[in-house]
Amino acid sequence: MQAYGLYTHIRANRIRSGLLIAGLFLLVYVVTFAGALAVEGLSDDGLDAIAGRAAADMVVLVPLATIGAGLWLSIAWQFHQGLIGLVTGSKGVTREAEPRLYNLLENLCISRGVTMPKLSIMETDATNAFATGLNEKQYAITVTRGLLETLDDAEIEAVLAHELTHIRNRDVAVMVIAVVVAGVLSFFGEMVFRWLVNGPRRWDAPSAPRSDSNRKGGGAFAAILIALALIAAAWFLSLVIRFALSRSREFLADAGAVELTKNPDAMISALTKIQAKAELEAVPSGIMEMCVENPRSGFADLFATHPPVSERIEALVRFGGGRVPEQTPTAAGPWGAPDPAPPAAGSEPRV
Repeated sequence: MQAYGLYTHIRANRIRSGLLIAGLFLLVYVVTFAGALAVEGLSDDGLDAIAGRAAADMVVLVPLATIGAGLWLSIAWQFHQGLIGLVTGSKGVTREAEPRLYNLLENLCISRGVTMPKLSIMETDATNAFATGLNEKQYAITVTRGLLETLDDAEIEAVLAHELTHIRNRDVAVMVIAVVVAGVLSFFGEMVFRWLVNGPRRWDAPSAPRSDSNRKGGGAFAAILIALALIAAAWFLSLVIRFALSRSREFLADAGAVELTKNPDAMISALTKIQAKAELEAVPSGIMEMCVENPRSGFADLFATHPPVSERIEALVRFGGGRVPEQTPTAAGPWGAPDPAPPAAGSEPRV
């Protein structure tokens, strides 16, 4: 989908995210069909007959799967913030406890007329932050103690603006829903898999001799293989969808942070410092996907949830007018020592 300018990119991203979330829900029905196929595969009929009965079962199973996914989503809607706080150990803070952090976020919210989200701090030396919530009453931004101690005010403001942009773009709600639906897929997929491994296994039992008129059977093993393949494909595609959601939104959040703070250099500097120690120990991957930076990645970065920091900095330089901080050389490089600084005006030249 072609887009021009920041806000059209945001709108295009929302449409694309909606389609991806719809794809996640569709995968729930794929796993449901896999379960029906596995159950019907206990018979000794041919594959065509087994698949036909599994398709007929879907008439009953689709409403049940929809209700189950809806209940799962409803529970997450009500309790996900508490669960995230329990997993991360983050605690809510007030202006009195953290005036520096509170005032920086409040000023950003006032400048755009948005409701101020809740603030939490995670007591860890790691440098990271993330936003959570599904509506205005639930939105919250969590930062680590390490981030507060490592970044200066301008850099912290850039990080808060980054997370506030996720909230304004409704990326936070999309990611929470994606993680919840992926949890549904994992749960039901694991149930079907465990049932196949530990449950009735008539396809392993020796079958009685059958007459020529009954030789159309033997589709049970094929049905089980197809069910397992569908479960594996659904799990794989759910990962791909989540990674697609994460990667596309980070560039927009960086751009939104620059729009809010008018300081691309602070965002670049913050990313440079954060990447050095971004890993949150003992935190589920679903939460890491919502962080400013996620150092966890798959083989050859194929399944990395975030774009490389170098690419994000390059985008900020190219489109946001930012500048990469210059590092002062401290030792001679491969081409010799650096050129000496020019003498100050009015100083006597050395002979």
